Amino acid sequence: MVSIDKKAEDRPVVVVGVSDTSGSPTALEWAWTYAEQVEGTLVAVRAWKPPASSAPSPRPGMGPLSTGGGEDFKDAEANLVSDVKEVLGSRAKDVETRLVRGGRRKVLLDAAEDADMLVVDASPRGTVSGNDTVFARKLVYAAACPVVVMPPRVTGAQPSWLVNMSTGVGRRVVRGVGRAGRPGLPPVHP
Repeated sequence: MVSIDKKAEDRPVVVVGVSDTSGSPTALEWAWTYAEQVEGTLVAVRAWKPPASSAPSPRPGMGPLSTGGGEDFKDAEANLVSDVKEVLGSRAKDVETRLVRGGRRKVLLDAAEDADMLVVDASPRGTVSGNDTVFARKLVYAAACPVVVMPPRVTGAQPSWLVNMSTGVGRRVVRGVGRAGRPGLPPVHP
């Protein structure tokens, strides 16, 4: 095996998506450990959209014309730094934080364009359609680098009440369909 000396600017870049709701503690911790092992740089990224009140109005003369930024952006940026410090403690000083305006998929894919790895949580804040699962899958197929997805069972995140309710309803529907129109046959258990 050949050993290659890497210059500081040639260090591997690990990008971690940091959720504004959960703070993505498992993804941050995992990404930090990996970046440390490969002597890489850790970049914590969060997508940001301006509050609706500061977004441009669809019709001229209706509502504020500010495009966001300013105090809202600074507050969101401070929250990102705070979330990283809360998880990593003193190690956070070595993490580059980036708050980027845009949707989370585009922001993460753009950040991962020149990265060596992208790390994200697949939180169960989910809806019945499993939007976060679909989101993670789309990242995996669209990213220009390997993607590590922390599943809810690893992160310890609890499913939302909506996911719990839909799971119970789904089981009852499958059980009912299995029994319907089958006189004399035992019920089908999923």
